[in-house]
Amino acid sequence: MTGRTPAVARLYRARWAMTLLFATTTAACLVVLAAVAVHTDGRSRARGLDDTVSHGADGLARVLYYDDGGVLRLDGIYDDSLADHAMALGVIQAAPGAAPQLRHAQPARTALPDQTRLEELWRTVQREQETVVVTAPAADGRSYRWAVAPVWDGKVLGSAVLVGTDPARSEADHVRLVEWLAAGCAVLVLVAAAVGHLLTGRAMRPALRGLEQQEQFLAEAAHELRTPLATLRVVVEQGDTAEGGAPAALDEATRLVDRLGRLVTGLLARARVEAGTQEIERTPLRLDQLVEQTVEELPDTDGVTVSADAVVVEGDPELLAQAVRNLVENALRHGGGTPVGVTVTAGRVAVRDHGPGVPAGERERVFERRVAGAGSTGTGTGLAIVRWVAELHGGTARLSEAPGGGTVAELCLPERTRG
Repeated sequence: MTGRTPAVARLYRARWAMTLLFATTTAACLVVLAAVAVHTDGRSRARGLDDTVSHGADGLARVLYYDDGGVLRLDGIYDDSLADHAMALGVIQAAPGAAPQLRHAQPARTALPDQTRLEELWRTVQREQETVVVTAPAADGRSYRWAVAPVWDGKVLGSAVLVGTDPARSEADHVRLVEWLAAGCAVLVLVAAAVGHLLTGRAMRPALRGLEQQEQFLAEAAHELRTPLATLRVVVEQGDTAEGGAPAALDEATRLVDRLGRLVTGLLARARVEAGTQEIERTPLRLDQLVEQTVEELPDTDGVTVSADAVVVEGDPELLAQAVRNLVENALRHGGGTPVGVTVTAGRVAVRDHGPGVPAGERERVFERRVAGAGSTGTGTGLAIVRWVAELHGGTARLSEAPGGGTVAELCLPERTRG
């Protein structure tokens, strides 16, 4: 198709909407999975860090002991591999009721907490009576994860071993994992969007081919219908010139040919608008003149009167003419041969008959497709087309009971705003 019609534009908008939905759904799933992975990795790293320092503190606490004279022996620390692998190591000792004193520091005193923090750690171990793991800053300001294991002098808690490690490396690895996950999720979302766009494009191809074939059919139908009508008009005009007889019949034939041509144009325009391959033509027009011309073109206008005020609206002349034609023909068909009055006022075309009327419960149903007027055994789409045209122009169509009997069918349209 050479141009992008409204129906094709809607298909492309649907394609982008499906692509966005596909990408959004994929992104949501990946975010949930990434969040679970990040949380699990964080907890695993924290637990591993705590296990490392606890294992080191407990192992070194077992190599310390008190001799018979009650002196704490540190000889075992110097020969233990756990001490060699500890990032920070300290031993504190305290007499009953006294503040703890630092007995050993590795690699330096600044790698251990200051005296205030040591006293807090000592009180925590005394309270828990077992190995505790806490976060506390070292004297150099860096935050360490510490395991403090008690060392017993018989039944008395006499000292404790501190093993600490800097969690910065583990946190850096965790941050790196988060960055890789974010980058991977972004790439996967882009891939998912591309795949979704490709798949929706493939799914759209039959619909696009169908629209193209439909438009081709309508174009061919328009050509096939208009060509014989144009030929018929030429023949009628030539017959009128050559024979010079029956001018009334020839004029009637010419009028009918013109009417058929307008009917074909209106039907094709409606088919294209309903299929979404064409926008309606909105042009300023005199609604009163359009109604008068449409009524004049009807084959039987006996008993039809038109009372029209000058009204200007914006709309498609072919579609509006078809809607007016359907209103009048419906009134003639279902009005029982009674007079039909057509009134044009501001943005309103009212067609009244004097027939049996339409029950209140049926007045909405008759606007549905394949439903005819009350009391009719046939089916049709005349009033359904009227409402469709009205809504297409931002208006409405309705039925009401006429004063004194009969039915008033109205086509209501917004008046043209004067700029």
